[in-house]
Amino acid sequence: MEIGIRILIVFLVSQVVHIGAQKEGEEGCVPGFQVKEYQVEYNGGFQKDHPLTQDPQALSGWMRSVTAQLFSVFFDDCAGNEGLAFEVSHPDFQVDEEMNLVARRDMMDSGTVMFIHGVNEQADDMAQVDIVGAPPRSPQTLREILGLGQIQPYRSKRALFAPRMHVNENMEPPFPKVIGTVMSPGMENDHIFHMTGSGADQDPKGVFTINRVTGEVSVSQELDREAISSYTLEVSVTDLSGKLVEGPVALLVDVNDQNDNRPIFKETRYAGEVLEGSPTGTVVMTMTAEDADDPRLQNAVLRYNIVRQSPDKPSPNMFYINPESGNIVTVISPTLLDRETLPTTQYELEIVAQDMKGRDVGLTGTATATITITDKNDHAPEFTHSLFQANVDEGSTGVAVNLTVDDRDDPATGAWRAIYSIINGDPTQNFEIQTNPDNNEGMLSVVKPLDYESVVFHTLLIKVENEDPLVPDVGYGSSSTATVHITVLDVNEGPVFFPDPLQVTKMENIPLGSFVALLNATDPDVLQSQSIRFAVLRDPANWLSVNPVRGTVNTSANLDRESPYVHDNKYTAIFMATDNGNRPASGTGTLVIHLEDYNDNAPYVHPSVVRVCEDTKDSVVIVGGRDRDIHPNAGPFKIELGKQPGLEKTWKVSRVNNTHAQIMLLQSMKRANYQLPLVVTDSGLPPLSNSTEIKVQVCTCKKNRMDCSSAGSYTVSLVLLSLFCEYTVSLVLLSLFCEYTVSLVLLSLFCEDTVSLVLLSLFCEYTVSLVLLSLFCEYTVSLVGCDYMVYSYGRVYH
Repeated sequence: MEIGIRILIVFLVSQVVHIGAQKEGEEGCVPGFQVKEYQVEYNGGFQKDHPLTQDPQALSGWMRSVTAQLFSVFFDDCAGNEGLAFEVSHPDFQVDEEMNLVARRDMMDSGTVMFIHGVNEQADDMAQVDIVGAPPRSPQTLREILGLGQIQPYRSKRALFAPRMHVNENMEPPFPKVIGTVMSPGMENDHIFHMTGSGADQDPKGVFTINRVTGEVSVSQELDREAISSYTLEVSVTDLSGKLVEGPVALLVDVNDQNDNRPIFKETRYAGEVLEGSPTGTVVMTMTAEDADDPRLQNAVLRYNIVRQSPDKPSPNMFYINPESGNIVTVISPTLLDRETLPTTQYELEIVAQDMKGRDVGLTGTATATITITDKNDHAPEFTHSLFQANVDEGSTGVAVNLTVDDRDDPATGAWRAIYSIINGDPTQNFEIQTNPDNNEGMLSVVKPLDYESVVFHTLLIKVENEDPLVPDVGYGSSSTATVHITVLDVNEGPVFFPDPLQVTKMENIPLGSFVALLNATDPDVLQSQSIRFAVLRDPANWLSVNPVRGTVNTSANLDRESPYVHDNKYTAIFMATDNGNRPASGTGTLVIHLEDYNDNAPYVHPSVVRVCEDTKDSVVIVGGRDRDIHPNAGPFKIELGKQPGLEKTWKVSRVNNTHAQIMLLQSMKRANYQLPLVVTDSGLPPLSNSTEIKVQVCTCKKNRMDCSSAGSYTVSLVLLSLFCEYTVSLVLLSLFCEYTVSLVLLSLFCEDTVSLVLLSLFCEYTVSLVLLSLFCEYTVSLVGCDYMVYSYGRVYH
C-alpha cells in the first residue's frame, strides 16, 4: 500500500514536471531527457519489479520530502511522447510504463553506473544513472565472464558507451564545439579513445574529433544537413601500445535541421482552366512546392496562400487555394462566372508557399498561376440577316453568296464553329453549303449548272447550328434560319449535240464521198432564234468532211480498218457546232465509226527465219499464218510449198491446226542458209494468197547446242539448185571434168564453138542418172563447189 502511494506521488510529480516542460517548450522546448544525470541509492540489492529508490541527496527541497525513496526519469520530446521507448545499458534493468527504473530480477550485483537511452520519431537522447554505494560489478556467469550476450548497440564488452549525438547545421564559429561524450566506466590512466569512419579519418575527413582522454566528441566545422544528414562513426579504447581494450562501438551523429531552405515551385508559371458557369468549389488546378529541409520538422511543412489576383473584377476573391494541399478552387458564383460578361477570359494569381506552417518566421517561395475561363456552348449562332439574295449566270458553278452569322461563344471552338444545311428549296440538289473555317461564314455554292429556260428563281431555306451541342437551357431560335433568293441570269449557250456520241457502222474501203452520218445539234436558247453551222474539230486521219449547214458527214479518203488511228475497230472524230448569237457560243459532239473488215490484206508467214540441224533427218519446224484482217477474212490459213519442181523431195509441209503448219526436212543438208518458197492463203471471200519465202538456216548441232555462226556465209537458192540438177550436166561428170584439169576457159570455148545447147541437153538427159546425182550431192560436192559450178554452168549455157 505504501509503495502504491509512493508510485502515485511520483506519477503526479512527473506530470507536473511534464506540464512544466510543455509550457517551457512552448517558449523553447528542447527534446530529450529533462534531467541528464540521476543518482540511485544502493541498499544491498534490488528486488524484481520494484522501482529503484533515488538518493535523497540528489533531490531538492519539496521533492526530497515527497519522493524520498522513488526514482522516475523525466523525458519530453516536445510533441506528446508518442511512440517513446527506453533502453537500459544494464540488461537486468528496464524503464516501465510509469517511467520508473525497475529490476527485471532479484539481484545484488548492479555495478556503479548505467545509461538510459530514450528514443522516438521526435527525439533521441541519453541519461546517466549513478548507483550510490554499490560495489563494483564482477562477472557472475560464464557469458558475463567471457563478455558475451551484451547485444545492445550502445554497449561493448566492458560497457564502453557511445550515446547518440546531435549537432545543429549551420553552427557559427568558433570551432571546435563539444557535442557529446563517449563513456567507459572501466577507463584507466593508460587507456585512450579512438574514433574512425566517415567524418573522422575518412572523407569527409576531420569533421569530428574525440578527446583521447576524456572521450569528448567535437565538431570542427559548419555542417549542412541537406548534404549529409547523419554520420556513422566507430569509437574504441586502446592502451598506449595500441592494444584494443574496448569496442569498437557505433557512434551515430545526427545533424539537426535548421530552416535554411526556401520553398521552391517546380515551375515559375502554371496554367489551368475552368469551364464557365462551373459550381462554386470546382477544383481548377493544384500547385505544390518543395522544401529541402527535414520533412519531419516544421521547417518543411508548407502553407499556401493567394496574395494577388489580376484583374480583381468582378471580385478580388474569385479563387481560393487550400493552404495544405495547394488545390485552387472557384469561389465566385456560377452566374458571375460567365465568360461573355467577364472583363477578361484569363486571370493571373500570385501564389506564395511558406514553411514553418505559414508562420511569419517561415521562408517563402512564389509562383504565378494563369487561369483561363473556357467556353461552353451557351449561345446559339444567329444570322445577321433574315434574307440573302444573289444572281447566278445559267450554266455556271461556284460560290453564289456568303451567309454571315453572329456567335458570342469563344471563336475557334466547337461552341462557335457553325454547321450550315439546306432544309428546303433544293429538290434537285443543285446547291451545297460549306463553312468557311476562317470567318465562320456559310459559302452557298452552285454545284449543278442552273438553266434559265427551265427555272429563273430559286428560294432556299438555310439552317445554322454549332458543332458542339447547346447547353440544356439554351435552344435554337428563329434567328438560326435564313432565306436565300437566287435569280438565274440568261446566258447565250452553245448548241448541244444529240446523241453524243453518235455511233455508226461502215465497211472499210467504201468509195470516196460516201455518206457516213447526219449530225444533230440544237440550241438551248429556245427563246432566241439562232442558226447553227457545223465544222470538223478533230479528224486524226483526215478521212471525213461535213456540210456546214446540213451537218452531213461524208468520206474524203478511204476508211482503213487497219490504220493506226483505228482502235478496237473504232474511229473517233469530233465536230463543232456554233450559233450566231451576239456572242457566238459553240458546242462539241463526238462521232464514232465502227469499221467492218474487208479482205484487203494478204496473209504472211511468221517467223520469217527458222533453224534446223544438219545431218538430221525428219527435223521439224513450226510456222504460222498471220493476217492484218479479222475473221472471217483471216484464218484458217492454208500453208504449202511453192510450185517449183523438186522441193517436195527435200521438204514436206503439213497442217498442224487452223493457223499453223510444220515444215519437215526429209534429208540431211550441209550447213548453209536456204530460201524456202511457201504459199499461204487466208479464208476470205474471195481468199487472198501470198507467195513468200522463209529463210531456213541449217546449223551444226552438238550436245543440245546449235551453232549457226557460219551458216550465213553461203546462201543457196533451192529453186536454182533444183533446176541445175534437172536440166544441166551430171554432177558426177562435172566433178570428173574438174578433176582432169579442164579449165573453165576451155569449157567455155568448147561450149561456144563445138557443142550446141541441144547436144548438151541430150547428153545430160540420157547420161546422168538421178542416183549418181544424189550420191554425188551427198558424198562428193561441197556446197561451195556446187554453187561455183552452178555459176560456171551458167556461163557454159550462155
